[in-house]
Amino acid sequence: METIDQYIQQFPDEIRQKLTELKNIIHHVVPEATEKISYQMPAFYWKENLIYFAAFKNHIGIYPTSKPIEHFKEELKDYKCSKGAIQIPFNQEIPKSLIEKIVTFRIECVREKLKK
Repeated sequence: METIDQYIQQFPDEIRQKLTELKNIIHHVVPEATEKISYQMPAFYWKENLIYFAAFKNHIGIYPTSKPIEHFKEELKDYKCSKGAIQIPFNQEIPKSLIEKIVTFRIECVREKLKK
């Protein structure tokens, strides 16, 4: 598979809808980002890899790096998180505003890194 859309198409309809929603949220925040597959997962690239996501057995994994997870830890307290991953169970809605904030934060992190 070479594109995010090809990745999404391999899943059942309910999961496909959630993955498409997540893709659209990220694309809305950073329309100039390039879509790609990296590590067999959908990724958005803007000056560097911003965020990855993938579907698993019971959840969607979102991988924004560790800084956003630490920064938004209070807002993420209802989700299972690790140092670099957020799990959104299939039976929960995609937290649109939180994903928007995380992607915006990642963009700011990249901008700060590039200034140095």
